Amino acid sequence: MQWMKFLGAIAAFGLIGAAAAPGVPRRIVSLNVCADQYVLALADPGQIAALSSNARNAELSAAAAQARPFRSLRRPSEEVMAIAPDLLLGFPLGDTVAGAPPGRWNIVGLETADSYPMVMEQIRRTAKAVGHPERGEALIARMNRDLAALPRPQRSGVAAYYQRRGYMTGTGTLVDDLMRRAGLTNLASKLGKPALAQIPLEQMIAARPDWLIVESGSEQVVDQGTEMLHHPILKDIPRIRVPQAWTVCGGPAYVLAARSIVAQINAAPRRR
Repeated sequence: MQWMKFLGAIAAFGLIGAAAAPGVPRRIVSLNVCADQYVLALADPGQIAALSSNARNAELSAAAAQARPFRSLRRPSEEVMAIAPDLLLGFPLGDTVAGAPPGRWNIVGLETADSYPMVMEQIRRTAKAVGHPERGEALIARMNRDLAALPRPQRSGVAAYYQRRGYMTGTGTLVDDLMRRAGLTNLASKLGKPALAQIPLEQMIAARPDWLIVESGSEQVVDQGTEMLHHPILKDIPRIRVPQAWTVCGGPAYVLAARSIVAQINAAPRRR
């Protein structure tokens, strides 16, 4: 553990890995779990000074395993000032960092991606910011190739992304984008619901969706929030299970989510 901390401290000062080219950031700090995944995919390990506090949380980050060797922020406001990064990634757009030396820190904001085109735009923006634009184009090319190779969905229908306590994900979201790619219609669009709405069980069963998309791990009842997902009136609706970490941010995990959804549609037994 002490050795890992030592490596993290060295990395924070840009002393691990090859020397960066002029203009390429040497001390990158990522402030949220989405920015973490882009940085890990596109930057050199020696450029990464620190990742967000959720970087190693496998429930939220599709890159949790890759994040393990790197420093994870515990007190961001204090640690960022001590690191004095030359690139701060993931800060809310338009915001600044209190106490940051004027003009010394390059601050790049990343809003929540709600579509695949936005994922591609964020890859390009991050790749340029970390000094490796060619890696961004290569990653996009691989993702486009993998998405083009997806099997054709053998069934369609109306799907509801149903979560704890009856919340349903609506249109204008990354989940909605994934549904449409898999040939599904989002129930939220048929009901005229916003990006996030709480739907009672009675309304859900009255709408009669063909599919329920749920988070992996919801198979077990652990509290009242998950209990309603196991109500008997929902038991006959086929379920598509997707890890939450694959749909939170987009990035390379977008392909994993799309592939899994299509595979589960094609593997599901037909209802009599």
